[in-house]
Amino acid sequence: MEEYYEIGTIVSTHALKGEVKIYSITDFKEERYKLGNTLYIKKDNKMYPVKVKSYRVHKSCDLVSFQGYQNINDVLPFTKCKIYVKEDDLTPLEENEYYYHELFNCVVYHDEKRIGIVKDVVNYGASDILIIKNDSEKDLMIPFVDEFILDVNTNNKKIQIKVIEGLLHDED
Repeated sequence: MEEYYEIGTIVSTHALKGEVKIYSITDFKEERYKLGNTLYIKKDNKMYPVKVKSYRVHKSCDLVSFQGYQNINDVLPFTKCKIYVKEDDLTPLEENEYYYHELFNCVVYHDEKRIGIVKDVVNYGASDILIIKNDSEKDLMIPFVDEFILDVNTNNKKIQIKVIEGLLHDED
């Protein structure tokens, strides 16, 4: 079975000529949205292959159009849908660089103590943040930066972190 990896979400249409506005979670926008590339839109649990017709950035948004989708009515059904690439299209990364999907479900430890499991990775601009599901009622947010991340082993699904006061919702 083929693996697909999310690169963004179609948040809305743009103008009348079939462009969509994409909230991208890829560091390889130029490569992903290159003319002629095939992307996959997931709608109703079905993957729809689309070929990139155009790509541009407008007011910090990624605007993409697809071959065969000429107007707003053609792309309107894809609003709020996730957009993917196939595993074969992933770019090889440098050492100590990771795709989000590699971090999902990694068990996070401080020393030998299990802290929780990575359930999501988000980026609010400054850096990636691991969202950790632990045994308490609150999720933990750990910045994915060298100051806090000591070791990442995606093969064994383990991440070692450094803890500072307040990072784990310590109570006084």
